[in-house]
Amino acid sequence: MAEEKIKILLIEDDRFLSEMYATKLTESGFIVETAFNGEEGLAKAENIKPKLVLLDIVLPKKDGFEVLAALKEKGFLKDMKIIALTNLGQKEEVEKGMSLGASDYIIKAHFTPTEVVAKIKKVLGI
Repeated sequence: MAEEKIKILLIEDDRFLSEMYATKLTESGFIVETAFNGEEGLAKAENIKPKLVLLDIVLPKKDGFEVLAALKEKGFLKDMKIIALTNLGQKEEVEKGMSLGASDYIIKAHFTPTEVVAKIKKVLGI
């Protein structure tokens, strides 16, 4: 029996980046759902209950911090890992993301998609 593929939700408003990460994650054996704004991302996270959410912070409608806070408040974070994937690299922003329950914080400009996949696997323990 084939092992069940891990579902990842990618919330990223930049369509080029979204497609690039989605392709890389799919090639790496994950099932990928995408959302292009915070409201859509939050709704999808609640509906499909992915194992992991790659969450941009600067998003239309709801920013990543609001999405993270809402997921935490609703109790989703005990079964769902969140990795902030953003270019906001200030110490305060990283600390805010981690304090809201993010498992990791990746600065887009510092990591290749391959390195992002490696981080995801590390956070998921696979």
